[in-house]
Amino acid sequence: MPVRHAARHRSALLSCAAIALVASVGRSPAADIRVFSSGAPAEAEKVIAETFARQSGHHVLFTVAPPGAIQAKLAAGEKPDILVLPSQGIDALDKAGALRVGSRLDLARVGIGVIVRQGAPLPDISTAEAVRKLLLDARAIAYPDPASGGQLAPALARMFRELGVEDAVKTKAILRNAIDGGADLVASGEAAVGFFNTSEIVTAPGITLVGPLPPGLQSYITFTGAIHAGSTSPEPAVAFLRMLSDPGVRKRWSDAGLEPAGGS
Repeated sequence: MPVRHAARHRSALLSCAAIALVASVGRSPAADIRVFSSGAPAEAEKVIAETFARQSGHHVLFTVAPPGAIQAKLAAGEKPDILVLPSQGIDALDKAGALRVGSRLDLARVGIGVIVRQGAPLPDISTAEAVRKLLLDARAIAYPDPASGGQLAPALARMFRELGVEDAVKTKAILRNAIDGGADLVASGEAAVGFFNTSEIVTAPGITLVGPLPPGLQSYITFTGAIHAGSTSPEPAVAFLRMLSDPGVRKRWSDAGLEPAGGS
């Protein structure tokens, strides 16, 4: 082979080898991204995860539980890639050094909604006095168990005290989280009314969402995502967390009954 042609041949081979090397480096293997999430933002996260999986090839695996149960899993040594919890819970983990520095992002917030059985008359909840009357008149009231570790139950407890109905409500309370069958209690008629995070009941069968509590009584929970310090797939986890906070998925959060934070 002439020298000039041999040189061109070697150059072509080297170019092909370089292209193959670049391709192999750029093609990251599919990862399993483990997410521990509170119940309220979980449905929106799962919808966004479907898009993320199609675009990235990574798989997102969810463990959905009340904050107290997630804290117990962490205390037992479990190490997810991403945590999505009320901001106070993320604050505590951050201070304890359990999170990757600088990885936290506010994702969305949710307020309290009032539900009744489908087909039942819709009560007036437009004012604090109307909500007070509803609580006094209802024969049974469903709302989250304070022992679950979430923020909703303490917020409702404050509201009951402010309205002067704390003792009356205790006598007819049925404590059950929405994701553990709380909405089902209202759908079956066992409870006359329920108070839950709007995102956990917006698609629940057999109930009607009367609406959010009025501004004077409303209380919001902000949900924040962060990367766990023990993540085994930190780069894919960061990519998914960024998608959760991207302005392009704001409608996914809104459709699920939350107000997106809108950060990127």
